[in-house]
Amino acid sequence: MIVFEYIAEALFYAFMILTFMGGFIAVRSKMLMHAVLGLALSLFGIAGLYFHLGSPFLAMMQILIYVGAVCIMIVLGVMLGNTPDQLALKNLKGRNMLLAIVACSAVFFSLFAAISRTKFAPAAEQIGDMSIRFVGENLLFKYCLAFELISVVLLTAIIGAIILARGGREEKAS
Repeated sequence: MIVFEYIAEALFYAFMILTFMGGFIAVRSKMLMHAVLGLALSLFGIAGLYFHLGSPFLAMMQILIYVGAVCIMIVLGVMLGNTPDQLALKNLKGRNMLLAIVACSAVFFSLFAAISRTKFAPAAEQIGDMSIRFVGENLLFKYCLAFELISVVLLTAIIGAIILARGGREEKAS
């Protein structure tokens, strides 16, 4: 039994490392494709954490929804993203670098202060039935309008991105 606890703890740390390394790759990469792959890696790590916490349904939804949506983000990113030549022109130097460091530091310290002052309550044992049937019925009946509105907003964003990308290419061609 003690061996299983060590394996569970090792899996937890492996998922944490996977999540943080994916996030680091996503933030530090200069190429869009690498950033998206880092994001997918990070989302797989989060799905592993959900599975480790005993919620395989949330883990599968994490993979299906977020990692699946990354494919759409790749297509839109390729359409709207900058080429390596354009990235070289937008290099952060001088005043812009100083402003970026100040802004990042301010956000980091304000978030750190907010998290350190928060008193976290222990989680409730279980609120309601968390079976797949209960979750499915709530998603279909109770929260249906919210999901429909989110899908309309995402569809509008995708159509807008396609229109913008197509208009940019038409101007360059003529």
